[in-house]
Amino acid sequence: MKTVKYIIIVFMFISILACKNEETKAVSEQVAKKEVKSPVKTYAEISIAEGGKWIDGERGHKEYNGGTSFKNVNQLQVPDNHTDHTWYLRYEGPGWENNKIGYRLYLDWRNAIDIFGKTTDNMVLSQVGQDGFDSYHETQSWGQDILKVGKGLGIGSIGRLVDNNVLHFKEVDNTHATIKNTESNSTVTIQYKGWKTGKDKIDLKSTLSIAPDQRYTKHTIQPSKAINGIVTGIVNHGVNFIQKENKKWAYIATYGKQTLVPDNLGMAIFYKLETTTEVKKGAYDYLIEFKPTTKPIVFYFLGAWEQEVDGIKTEKAFITYLNEKLAELNNNDKL
Repeated sequence: MKTVKYIIIVFMFISILACKNEETKAVSEQVAKKEVKSPVKTYAEISIAEGGKWIDGERGHKEYNGGTSFKNVNQLQVPDNHTDHTWYLRYEGPGWENNKIGYRLYLDWRNAIDIFGKTTDNMVLSQVGQDGFDSYHETQSWGQDILKVGKGLGIGSIGRLVDNNVLHFKEVDNTHATIKNTESNSTVTIQYKGWKTGKDKIDLKSTLSIAPDQRYTKHTIQPSKAINGIVTGIVNHGVNFIQKENKKWAYIATYGKQTLVPDNLGMAIFYKLETTTEVKKGAYDYLIEFKPTTKPIVFYFLGAWEQEVDGIKTEKAFITYLNEKLAELNNNDKL
């Protein structure tokens, strides 16, 4: 009888262990599934004001007055009334970011690209400008707007050099923006129709794409007409200028105290030598001029802020980083 009881007890004990093992296995599988699912690492948006109306502003152009909230849209035909500081677009245009850095494009005649320095690897753009139009110029929990663009191109935007003057986008028939977010990247596409500079009038497609874990934006432009003078560049804040060529690709860069904080920021543009004519110093920027073409032109631009998570904190480390990227481009023809 005792033997039977003993066998029953052992059997029950084994059954309990088996059940616990199954439960542990199920919990482990659930944890593994959660760990496999990666957090969002890129994001792009464009956000318009609602609840107000267009009025005559004090600066001689229309302003969007009385907006009570912002709404994100996947595409936007920019209103004819819109120009700089109309208060219609949250932080003045589309923004895109990843877990390293954020950027924004002034979607008006300035057409410059600005940098949002981030002290976190979380996505933050949906918060920016919600509590006041200019709040992002001051230190926030996530970072801040760190670049003073002024009359320049900022970093990696497009202009046209005519008679040694960089013309922005003052005369455009219409501008259309599209936003796309996928698991692998986030993209802002701008279609400029009827961009008039000098004696030429063209269409221009600009595609700005950001992927996870890297500082750079891939910028692809395609003009509808082969004209000379189309340029990109880096705004000149009087810090150290760096330039290097290697086989097929090259870069220009700046490094030093050139933020609104102020503290150290490195900026760079990587460009393919066969697509460009020269690098020169303009009135406000270091410029890269592209050869006339109607084919897509690809280049990369980036900012590296010392306060970012695991940030680059010295010029020497920044140059090492740039040279690694340059070698990668020359080996693979892409980043």
